[in-house]
Amino acid sequence: MNGMNLLYRRIKLLYFLFLLVFYSCTGQHGYENGETDFPYEEWTIEDFRQGYEDGSLSVREVVEAYLKRIAEIDQAGPELQSVLQVNPDALAIADSLDQLRIEGNVTGILFGIPVLLKDNLDTHDKMATTAGSRALAGSMPLKDSFVARKLRESGAVILGKANLSEWANFRGELSSSGWSGIGGQTKNPYYLDRNPCGSSSGSAVSVSANLSVLAIGTETNGSIVCPSHASGIVGIKPTVGLVSRSGVIPISFTQDTPGPMARTVRDAAIALGCLVGVDPEDEKTLASAGNYQSDYLPFLKEDGLKGKRIGWFKGPSGRNFKVDQLMERAVAQMESLGATIVPIEQVEPSGTGSHSFEVMLYEYKDGLNRYFAGLGPKAPIRSLEDLISFNKEDSIALENYNQVYLEQAQEKGDLTDQAYLDALSSLNRMSREEGIDKVLQAQGLDAIIAPTGSPAWKTDLVNGDSFQLGSSSPAAHAGYPNITLPMGFVGGLPVGISVFGTAWSEPTLLEIAYAYEQGTHHRKPPKFISGTH
Repeated sequence: MNGMNLLYRRIKLLYFLFLLVFYSCTGQHGYENGETDFPYEEWTIEDFRQGYEDGSLSVREVVEAYLKRIAEIDQAGPELQSVLQVNPDALAIADSLDQLRIEGNVTGILFGIPVLLKDNLDTHDKMATTAGSRALAGSMPLKDSFVARKLRESGAVILGKANLSEWANFRGELSSSGWSGIGGQTKNPYYLDRNPCGSSSGSAVSVSANLSVLAIGTETNGSIVCPSHASGIVGIKPTVGLVSRSGVIPISFTQDTPGPMARTVRDAAIALGCLVGVDPEDEKTLASAGNYQSDYLPFLKEDGLKGKRIGWFKGPSGRNFKVDQLMERAVAQMESLGATIVPIEQVEPSGTGSHSFEVMLYEYKDGLNRYFAGLGPKAPIRSLEDLISFNKEDSIALENYNQVYLEQAQEKGDLTDQAYLDALSSLNRMSREEGIDKVLQAQGLDAIIAPTGSPAWKTDLVNGDSFQLGSSSPAAHAGYPNITLPMGFVGGLPVGISVFGTAWSEPTLLEIAYAYEQGTHHRKPPKFISGTH
């Protein structure tokens, strides 16, 4: 650990210790043996909205309580390390909203709702945007991302930035999800020696641990649904183009998308409606015109499974009998709620993933270079080549794993290369008309379900992640929507079920997810259990 890193961590620790001491003046007790007296545990958006409207709550007291909890639980107590930085203007924003509240202007569906952003989404404020990389430490974007702007317009309080797998976990081999050079290793909130999955690790953990009401993650392949599953929450990976990527540090123009993460399907659906819209700076969003909803609540129906015909993707079966048992129970529950379940063995042709990887490498180089150029003359890094050189010289960046994906991307040409165009064409064809769309049409299906993943593995900085199973790839490759939500526990660790379908099918997926959630209620808050599990 070099001097710069040590100084940064000391400053960060001192800051959160200051917060802890400051908020302790309220007379409340902090984290103690996994129990707290946090007043808003598991509160929903509607709970807060009612409090603001009837005058029983102020935005300041809510924001203060969340900042205190972050100081107690994320940086002290179990040290989840899910929050990279808190917004120094959070209380000032709260005060401005309270003034509107006093004047009777409680407007915006997310009025006064604390939200954390994965630290690859730009904010034009006093917070840096780093992708967790020491190469971007102190990098201040020149404007808000589209997502940050939409959240502010909806009345949300951007509480801070969440830790993530560095460079959204597309940097090198044997990485540990939830680790970044700036934030260290995020822990799973259920058992602290377990991994949170990634790359939106801090976003998922912070929501599960009640450090925020909502968080925004991003996904290229699995980076919203896997951490949501591992932390026992709801995650929505939208159709690519439903939510703009402008101001998001990119991997793949073809597969990247931001999406909401929440403790309930209802809260996630509310947040999704706030994030959509056509953005001239992201041409993918042009196709969303006429396909997005500013309000997804009408699709939340307790009988939403009735009459649905759903494919059960059996590809992940046979790898973990405990997950298989949960999935079999979920299928029986869905059938009892009126769905017809049809087993399917394959969703996309074999070899689709290799085309996806090729596309990602080309688009990663192009996207990163464009992003760095957009940071202006004060950018700490100006090119992918600069980033690779920085990491080689830094004492922390390559301590646990390499940067082979960055190096492979650097070797690629531009987006006019025939190899790229061929890979992109094959990816789209195989994942869509020969993949999800073909299966849905052939079987007359409304959607497909599968286990999101296996129970969280033990974090291992030496050997990296230990994925047993997953189902994110078909929807990720196609750029199609995917919703994960809790379906039970294995040994005290949450396991999620994924519901995915064709482009712009979020309303149908929400009907299915909400009906299943309301019929089962599997969500349980974490206890931050330490020791070997």
